[in-house]
Amino acid sequence: MIPTLTWRDGEFLKHGVPHRILSGSIHYFRIHPDLWEDRLRRVAATGFNTIDTYVAWNFHEQEEGSPDFTGPRDLARFITIAGDLGLDVIVRPGPYICAEWTNGGLPSWLTARTRAPRSSDPVYQDAVSRWFDVLLPQLVPLQAGRGGPVVAVQVENEYGSYGDDAAHLTWLRQGLLDRGITELLYTADGPTEVMLDAGMVEDTLAAATFGSRAEEAHAMLRSRRPGEPFLCAEFWNGWFDHWGENHHVRSPESAAATLREIIDLGGSVSVYMAHGGTNFGLWAGANHDGRRIQPTVTSYDSDAPVGEDGRVSEKFRLYRDILAPATGRTVDELPALPPTGPRHAFSSAPVSPGADLLSLVSRSPATRAAGPLSFEELGVDAGLVTYRSTVTLPSHDVHLTVRGLHDRAYVFLDGRALGLLERDDAEAAVLTLPGLGRAAELTLVVEALGCVNYGPLLGEHKGILGGVQVDRRLVHGWDHHLAPLDRWGLDDLDGLDGLAHAVMDAEAPADGWLAAPGDGDRFVWLNGTLLGRLWSRGPQRRLYAPAPLWHTGANQISVLDLTHPATYVEVHPDPDFGPTEEYIESLPTGLDDVSEELGDTAQIA
Repeated sequence: MIPTLTWRDGEFLKHGVPHRILSGSIHYFRIHPDLWEDRLRRVAATGFNTIDTYVAWNFHEQEEGSPDFTGPRDLARFITIAGDLGLDVIVRPGPYICAEWTNGGLPSWLTARTRAPRSSDPVYQDAVSRWFDVLLPQLVPLQAGRGGPVVAVQVENEYGSYGDDAAHLTWLRQGLLDRGITELLYTADGPTEVMLDAGMVEDTLAAATFGSRAEEAHAMLRSRRPGEPFLCAEFWNGWFDHWGENHHVRSPESAAATLREIIDLGGSVSVYMAHGGTNFGLWAGANHDGRRIQPTVTSYDSDAPVGEDGRVSEKFRLYRDILAPATGRTVDELPALPPTGPRHAFSSAPVSPGADLLSLVSRSPATRAAGPLSFEELGVDAGLVTYRSTVTLPSHDVHLTVRGLHDRAYVFLDGRALGLLERDDAEAAVLTLPGLGRAAELTLVVEALGCVNYGPLLGEHKGILGGVQVDRRLVHGWDHHLAPLDRWGLDDLDGLDGLAHAVMDAEAPADGWLAAPGDGDRFVWLNGTLLGRLWSRGPQRRLYAPAPLWHTGANQISVLDLTHPATYVEVHPDPDFGPTEEYIESLPTGLDDVSEELGDTAQIA
């Protein structure tokens, strides 16, 4: 079967007619399913003729052997809605996606048992084969050659910045073909010699990912693949945020200038992101710059032309002026922008005090082991795990040493809070214990900050990965209690005395932004749905609470405070992403330059 998209003399053809791919990235797993159509309509109104989406494997198969394609995971429904709106669809099934999504989209049950993800390792490839056997039947009937909207499928994701297992890439490509993919296949890598050469696959279109210097990227692709059309598979028109940094923005004028440069070069493009959405629950990933963990914030707004709550920006207006003529239309001929939904006016409500943290996180049955177990060994990869043991302390102060802490530990002795240990560039986290001259109960509440989604630390585990020592003596005999926050529903939350609660009345469902002002680190639920985390270190200060999660009348807000308790919660009509920092407009295309300027967080979308 001939693919819908082909090329000749450096130009895309669709059914043999010259065509330009003008795509916007949008992720179904970052949007409430009741809002899929609204967000897709807004992306179409920007002037795009195509959308592309990753497929997050761990979102669909949290438990091995139990894949889920229903409700918010109904990938086929999302693609069908896009097609019904006249949009082509590009699917990026990974199996690795990065995307600032925890573990790069790979299930933790898989990376718990392989030390070589994204390679020809038989354990890894066997799991991928079984996943493709389930995933691809969802996609094959939706291909354009069968009457659906899917016109292209990506092979892996930016592999050239990760590994050099060319046989694995070829194996992945063949796996797609063997299971019925007949549309255009392509790879996407940073526009450097090293990354392109390691990421390209024979008989597969090579595309580039970059934020600026389109002419240089064009020349690099042309030097490797003369005659192929120029496709920027990710144009970074914004950027994501880590906790403890400023909110990153890119000026509309800078982003529009690079977009116009790509178009003027005759290129096709996918804008990353056209609409970013939200890392609801515990799905936000993390990076590591070689010195410290860099957890990603809850918002994935990414300074996109269509914002997290659907509002459009100046980028939206500038892009329309560029994209409309690129497809032979006027701005007036672009699809209409849907009407803006209602937003909650400002209001606040007091928070009823909850019990102490320990009483909450120690409620589950205990798992006993001689040494501390990792989250993955306990069957989880996120949330909190309580480690509890009895230690005999001398009459003088001693040092508590935790080796391999991933990522934070709240330390208690006989129920009294002693301090917080954090993962850093030291070999071990150390805290002083008082000399009691007797046995005492030592408790560490360990929090995971998102699994690394990019680079050589992909797949690393969470929890206590080494030993716990009192001075030079190892501590044995540990009870482990799980607190999988993202798996608690409204009934669970009602029965947990450790949570604080507030009630907010609403005249009708509407969009809002929830805040819990004050110092500290906390998680916030709305009517049983975990919206995400808030952290006083910023930058994000409010969590998006979409209209479908609200009820007419009373709404329950639940808060888990890890440090300082909140006394009240607020709902606002507008976001607060914190103080801003603009650097993305000068983003170089070379990885060495990128790493020098930004650390190792570049080239990772």
